[in-house]
Amino acid sequence: MWAIYKRELKAYFTSMLGYVFLTFFLVFLGIYFVVYNLAYQYANFELVLSGMDFIFIVIVPVITMRILAEEKKQKTDQLLFTSPISITEIVLGKYLAVVTVFGIAMCFSLFYPLILSQFGTIGMGAAYASILGFFLMGCAYLSVGMFLSGVAENQMIAAVLSVIVILLSNLVEGIVSVLPTDSLSVWLILALIVLVIFGIVYWNTRNLTLTAVLAVIAEAVMAVVYVAKASLYEGLLEKIAGCLALGSRYNNFSMSILDLESCVYFLSAIVIFLVITIQTLNRRRWS
Repeated sequence: MWAIYKRELKAYFTSMLGYVFLTFFLVFLGIYFVVYNLAYQYANFELVLSGMDFIFIVIVPVITMRILAEEKKQKTDQLLFTSPISITEIVLGKYLAVVTVFGIAMCFSLFYPLILSQFGTIGMGAAYASILGFFLMGCAYLSVGMFLSGVAENQMIAAVLSVIVILLSNLVEGIVSVLPTDSLSVWLILALIVLVIFGIVYWNTRNLTLTAVLAVIAEAVMAVVYVAKASLYEGLLEKIAGCLALGSRYNNFSMSILDLESCVYFLSAIVIFLVITIQTLNRRRWS
């Protein structure tokens, strides 16, 4: 695993990618710090990071698009799959490398509350809690980007998918708020979403029989639940959107609150997407 980690980390800094990422991140961090904390004289560093959450739409695709997709394109993934190390070690090594690059960028943010404290009194605990939350949110987004890189055919597709998924995760609550909330409409919307999900599963597995059977079972269960107790579907879309809205979990941190529930959420998202990535690569290894 550590050999993979060192190779990936070296690749970021022997090319321009790592330096471009750090420059882009630090430039925006500095701009927001100057605007919010110095020009507008807000004493909360949390506002700087809260205003920067859009940056993940750009930096995550850039830093993760090549991590697995490029291996597939150049056929070097076959060398990894036939190596004595496990898929889990490969995924963890690559993920830790990309997290390290992001962590280096975040280390610079640790100095900003100290700089701000020279101009007055600020809540240091809240400032560093917001940095922790921002880092965990970034790590969760990176795990999503890594998964999408693992299922994409090339870097550009991986980048586009990452942009779409991250954008949707930030807009999903707003989209759901304009959709119908009655039980029948929610059931039909969820039934359509299930079909789309199993369509993606089929595209990834190419197993028509298994995918069709599971899709029929899922649709049948949803229909039975609707007939038995339609009221369960009321407000269900809002609850699902709340679970998928990864970016909104940072809101409490931006309000100077150390939200342990959101920390657990981010860590759970990281584990889930890493496990899915491992399973996806295992399927490719033995196919």
